[in-house]
Amino acid sequence: EAESRRTKAERFVDRFARWYTPAVAVGALLVVLLPPLVFGAAFEPWFVRGLTLLVIACPCALVISTPVAVVSGVTAAARRGVLIKGGTFLEALGEVEVVALDKTGTLTFGRPWVVEVIPGDGADPDRVLGLAAAVEKHSEHPLARAIVGHAAERGLGVQEVVKDFMSVPGRGARGIVDGVEVRVGRPEMLGVSTAERHAPAVGGGQTVVGVAREGGVLGWIVLADQARDEAREAVEGLRSEGVGHIVMLTGDQKAAGEAVGRALGVDEVRSRLLPEDKVDAVKELEERYGPVAMVGDGVNDAPALAVATVGVAMGAMGTDAALETADVALMGDDLTRLPYVRRLSKRARRVIRQNIAAAILVKAILAIGVPLGLVSLVTAVVIGDLGVS
Repeated sequence: EAESRRTKAERFVDRFARWYTPAVAVGALLVVLLPPLVFGAAFEPWFVRGLTLLVIACPCALVISTPVAVVSGVTAAARRGVLIKGGTFLEALGEVEVVALDKTGTLTFGRPWVVEVIPGDGADPDRVLGLAAAVEKHSEHPLARAIVGHAAERGLGVQEVVKDFMSVPGRGARGIVDGVEVRVGRPEMLGVSTAERHAPAVGGGQTVVGVAREGGVLGWIVLADQARDEAREAVEGLRSEGVGHIVMLTGDQKAAGEAVGRALGVDEVRSRLLPEDKVDAVKELEERYGPVAMVGDGVNDAPALAVATVGVAMGAMGTDAALETADVALMGDDLTRLPYVRRLSKRARRVIRQNIAAAILVKAILAIGVPLGLVSLVTAVVIGDLGVS
């Protein structure tokens, strides 16, 4: 599949060869026939010169100039733990003007932990945590796994049977526990008009998740996640490789997103985004700045990965949906591979241009020498065909 996705350069060379080859064949025929027929020259020398021109003009070197460089680039990337699904994406990475990065699981480790459980009026903290864990045990979101894990550490066995569980991407989850609906997620997910107003203020990159039952907020769970050690290095590396604008897209609250964004040195932070908001953000960035690479790891990121010029998934932490949708996968979840693969892309494009230029230039010089009798058939084979290839 990867080899069938050809670059713009490959498509150009194919179109060029489609016209170039017949034109050369006609030119060689004219070299053979015109001098003997029009000027009465000896046939044999001009027949050899026609063959020589045909050998020189053979487009082998031109046709292989791009795919050889592309396969080499894709293979080099794979050796460094970056899987690229085709030459067209290798080429596009070098043209990217904006890189948009998801926060949880991409810029952070995606292994959050519970910092604090804040009960509402008269609520029991263990009851708040237990109900949240009962619903979240059916979810695969990193925040859900952290809540379930913390409940287990506290010795709160999740015994409740949850019916009609539903995950709401980018917002949270809900289910029926003991005949009553329990909602866990962002304040606006709780279905209570005052929930957003009463959500506790958090900072330092922390995230707050609400727990509601019977139309009232039972309490809040505060979680924290750690930024990847290499995240800042990756951001600086992308900037040094010529990426003009680096944006963080997150579904978290504004304070949490901006705290991580400041620490990593990104240019812009967009918070409280649902999956469809991330898609809109990528489209808007593309219209304003040019080609966009989106980097993410989860189901929530898959739509944005699909709509971006190049979608990059975290290979180890990433969900199947993200990996299937993305064009590039970082198998070791190492963000420093992003500047590397951009550098590789620019180098591959440079090599492709050099290959095409060298093939055309050498063949053009030799072709001019053929009618003058300066280029032999042996020279045409050794230099003009095999040599250039």
